[in-house]
Amino acid sequence: MSIDSSDTLLESNLANLIHRGKVRDTHSIDKETLLMVSTDRVSAYDVVMPNAIPGKGAILNQMSVFWFGMTKEIVPNHLINFAMDMEDMDLPANVRRRSMIVKKAERIDIECVARGYITGSALQEYQESGKIAGVSMPAGMKEGDLFERPIFTPATKAETGHDENISIENMEDMIGGELTHILQRMTLEIYQFAHGYALNKNIIIADTKMEFGFIEGELSLIDELLTPDSSRFWDKNLYSPGSTQPNYDKQFVRDWLASQGWDKEPPAPKLPDDIVNKTSIRYREAFDKLTEIDLR
Repeated sequence: MSIDSSDTLLESNLANLIHRGKVRDTHSIDKETLLMVSTDRVSAYDVVMPNAIPGKGAILNQMSVFWFGMTKEIVPNHLINFAMDMEDMDLPANVRRRSMIVKKAERIDIECVARGYITGSALQEYQESGKIAGVSMPAGMKEGDLFERPIFTPATKAETGHDENISIENMEDMIGGELTHILQRMTLEIYQFAHGYALNKNIIIADTKMEFGFIEGELSLIDELLTPDSSRFWDKNLYSPGSTQPNYDKQFVRDWLASQGWDKEPPAPKLPDDIVNKTSIRYREAFDKLTEIDLR
């Protein structure tokens, strides 16, 4: 699979910018709608890397559009339209393919994480305490093991610096018990649907994070959904508990950074070309396998 290294967008450079996140640039269209641009920036450990992953933004954007369409009957979401389908949108082609038009939402500042398998920060917490998100787990679990049932592990959402895992009790203190339990149910319902769908495409969704907000009083999914940035995608055919799993996500970037002895504080080291290219290829493979549609 060839990657067009010239197809890179680090910043949207459009008018009416209202927010620049780690990956997305958000622009105001009117009082009720926004243009959300997925750039090719890549972050790891909540730090933005100095160089981009070519084509990554188009993959993130179009995969989110795909999943928002697949799950809208389960939980409503903020998507209005994919910018490529809006003939009256006067945008450069490299921005259009990376953009969606969305409804404005009142964001809930908590990341809702569903985990079907133990890995990443959950594994680290388990190894240190025997618990995940404050809940005791069975003894003897190892990297990549399947949980008896998917678990919900919230985290605070940081604009800068590192997100922090919290317990469900902490979340209840922040936003109330009723809303916490609704978000937990919605997150796990979306995860279980997507996990079952992906297994039929030979991909395991090990975990994923979601964000929610209120749109005219209705609780809705916002931001991105089930992308290689927000999820861990493993190769079902190569799945082997007890070891690091072959993946289609940015774990490849994380692993390289770990090998460099980086302290996870900015500035991050520049990613070498081979890591950039291999990450691009893995993101594209995830898109092709899961959606079976043409990337535009």
